[in-house]
Amino acid sequence: MPPPPKGKAPTKGAKQIVEENLATIKFYRNMSLAAAAIYSTVTLALFYDSLTAWYISLNVLVFAIYGGCYQIMKYISKATYTDSNQLLDSGLDLNMEGGMGEHVKDIVILISITHVLAVVSNYFWLLLLLLPLRVVWLLWTNILGPWFFQEAPQETEQDEKKKKKMERKMKRYQQ
Repeated sequence: MPPPPKGKAPTKGAKQIVEENLATIKFYRNMSLAAAAIYSTVTLALFYDSLTAWYISLNVLVFAIYGGCYQIMKYISKATYTDSNQLLDSGLDLNMEGGMGEHVKDIVILISITHVLAVVSNYFWLLLLLLPLRVVWLLWTNILGPWFFQEAPQETEQDEKKKKKMERKMKRYQQ
């Protein structure tokens, strides 16, 4: 494994971020449309007789999640321009590691895999239960866990001096 490069990591320009965001949105939109097309075509062609309201409602849920993820990605990566069509803000980078875009892309990937695998067996719909587990995990590791287990603040010299001063004042009032 080569050693990490020295110096500052290269940064992306705003125009490059906008172009990559558009390509990312297009890719994940096409992924979700392909998964939906595969499921719909195979299910309607081969398993039309066993199609129940439960599977239709799961399909509607998946389509709603696809649409929501697509809208979220478009919204958070929306670029703003000035009146003279100059780029003012590139929006959030969807390809940034550890960012909001990464979590939304993970949802689209999980839903697409679930949708395609549900053609093989309806038990694969249970993979949708990984979404709430992922949300709980992210809440615990990023918000709740650090909040519960943070260390108490350390006393500084200034705090000790203030404490002694307050003790002296209290002694004066008690006498």
